Formats: sequence, structure tokens, C-alpha cells
Amino acid sequence: MHILFLTDNFPPEVNAPASRTFEHCREWVRAGHQVTVVTCAPNFPRGQVYEGYRNRPWQSETMDGIRVVRVWSYITANDGFTLRTLDYVSYMVSAILTAPFVRGADLVIGTSPQFFTVCAAYAVSRAKRIPFVFELRDLWPESIRAVGAMRDGRTLRWLERLELLLYRKAARIVSVTDSFKRNLVERGIEPGKIEVVTNGVDVSRFAPRPKDAELVERYGLKDTFVAGYVGTHGMAHALETLLDAAERLQDESGDRFRFLLLGDGARKQALVEQARSRGLANVVFIDSVPKDQVARYWSLLDVSVIHLREADLFTTVIPSKLFECMGMGIPVLHGVAGESAEIVEREGVGLVFEPENAEALVGELRRLEAAPTVLAGFRQRCLEAAPTYDRKVLAHRMLTSLEEVAAERRTEARSLPT
Repeated sequence: MHILFLTDNFPPEVNAPASRTFEHCREWVRAGHQVTVVTCAPNFPRGQVYEGYRNRPWQSETMDGIRVVRVWSYITANDGFTLRTLDYVSYMVSAILTAPFVRGADLVIGTSPQFFTVCAAYAVSRAKRIPFVFELRDLWPESIRAVGAMRDGRTLRWLERLELLLYRKAARIVSVTDSFKRNLVERGIEPGKIEVVTNGVDVSRFAPRPKDAELVERYGLKDTFVAGYVGTHGMAHALETLLDAAERLQDESGDRFRFLLLGDGARKQALVEQARSRGLANVVFIDSVPKDQVARYWSLLDVSVIHLREADLFTTVIPSKLFECMGMGIPVLHGVAGESAEIVEREGVGLVFEPENAEALVGELRRLEAAPTVLAGFRQRCLEAAPTYDRKVLAHRMLTSLEEVAAERRTEARSLPT
């Protein structure tokens, strides 16, 4: 089977969509299938093309057996709704124009969060007369409303109608959460064509390791309790809550606690400026690092803070970093309500606190810092839970669904009159 995958994020970018797509496609190639990914020049989240790449109409490379075709797009920093929309639309157009040069595809996958990529996949499926699979990573455009990036009005309602059209036209929908599936079913989408394949962790990369001594020295973390956030610093993440907690702990506990924030995003500079203006000597900001270095930085953490704004939409998401914490054996302080909080509590890998509640976060940090036995128990349960979310297993589960779609298409083709 030849799988054509459209995504605007792919390694060497290190965000969750890039990692999931790469790790799934790698496993499909190892299973004997051909995979072509159409993406753009790596630039997320700063809007700057990575060294070694150029933003041009066509670049081709092979990564772990995956054919990667990179197309031109309008590149901008991950900041501002209008410019980001231009970025998304330009990729959609380039992907549609490039797809005819990819021969022999049996099906095409388009992945959200934003669904202009999925629009491209649908257009390509019509042109090539092959099935279209919608990988649902986010309820977009509802997420725009949730973070206040766009006013509720005619444009959002039009986007929601387009969203429903794409769900109906997809031969299969692969959702990353059960909550997303329930949302679609309530809106009239046939449940039988929705498969849930959660995010997971590459256990060969994310495994327990001692704290990296060189990094501990570099960032002044010796003899401190390190709470870390690793990921995008965006509007949805409300990382000001971590700064509020850091300020309280600095005033009350001096140098005992450190907050490490690794990553980039639309709110990064504002957070840095806030920390500086508030005199937060216990907060360390680190820019995004290459994919093969991420685990070194995870190793610095005594506990990982996962956080999103308090909004109904975010009760339906499962942050992928939760599974990386499990793989590394890092206990979680989970400031996200809903389905992901249920996983934390069911697996016993950490504590849940109310989103945007700095006082609750401070209380849980104090609790864990003072109870090494409790912390050790969480670490052990992280390692016990991680194999359940092994990316290899999940990739093969999704592959089974794709093979069913391709088989159904072949059966339909044979039944057509000649």
C-alpha cells in the first residue's frame, strides 16, 4: 500500500504533530508499505526556516525510509491569526498542486489541528479518486474560540460547516481522544467510521536516565527541586500560572524550587519579559532543542507540569507530553481537566490540580518535594504505564484501520461495471 500523508509539521520540527506523524510513518514503512509525506520547509514555531533547508516549491529527501516532499508556504512566526491563516492556506494550495506528481497512492491522510491541511487531502482524494482519511488531533475551529483568537461570528460558523463537511466526506476519521469521537457522534457523524488512536511515546527514545550533569551545572539546578514545562508556549497553555507559582515559592522558599520552561511559541517573549519584570530568579527559559536532545532536558525534571487554560474544549484533549513523562518515569502535575486527567488518576502517574490555579500548583509542588516516597511511587507507575502507550503499538493500530479503508476501496472498484 502507498500512503500519501499531508501535514504542515514534520521533523526536524519537534512539536507533537511532527513527532506523531514521523513515528507512525516510520512504523508503516517498517511494515512494508510505501509512505510519501508532503510537508513544508521546517520553521515551527519561530517562523524561521531551519538550517540546511530553503523555502522553495520542491525539495525531496528520505527520512528512515519515508519519502519527504517539502513545498513552498508563506512562513510566519506562530503569532497572529491572520498571518498564520495565510501560512495554512499557502501550504494547502502547494500541497494540492504537488500531489499529482506523487504517483500510485492508495489513500491520502490529512491531519489537523487546523484543517486547511485536511481540505487539501480531500481535494487530492477527489482528483486521484482515492479514499481520504481525516486524522483528528484538535477540534478546530472550536479551539480558536476557546483561546479567544477570533470573534464568534459568521466566519467561525462557516468554518464549522466546512469542518462538518470534511468529517462526512472522510472514509475514516482517526481521532486522538474518545472525547473527540463523542463530540462528532453528537453532531451526527457515523460512529462506525471513527477510530480512536491516542497519542503515545517512543519508548526507545524516552526512557529513564539520571539527571544530565552538564545541564544541571549549566542551568544552576544542583540541590533544587525542578518542576518543568516542555512544549509550545502558546495562548492555550496559560503559562502565566507557572510564573505566579514561581513567584510565591521564591518569596516563601528561596532557592529550593526551580521552574524550567523549554520550548517556543506565540507567548514565549511575553513570558520571558514578565519573569524578568517580576524578578523571578527561580525560572529558567530554554529555547527549543533538536529532537535527539529532548530527552536530556526531560531528565532534569523532578516533576513535569502539564497545563492548559480552563476551557470546556480542553477537557477533551490529551497532551502528548503526558506519555513522554510516562516513558521517562517523570511524575506529573496535571493542570488539565477531563479525559487526560482521568488517565493521570487511572494510571497513578501524578496529581491533578485545577487549571489556572497557582495556589493549587504550589501546594502540590510542596507536597511532592516533601514526600520522596510518594514521588518514587509515581515514577514507578509511570514506567509501568508507558508500554500501554507505546507508539509502535498505536501506529500498527492505525495501520490496520488504513488497510481496511484500502481494502474497502478495492472491493468497491471491483464491483463497478466495466
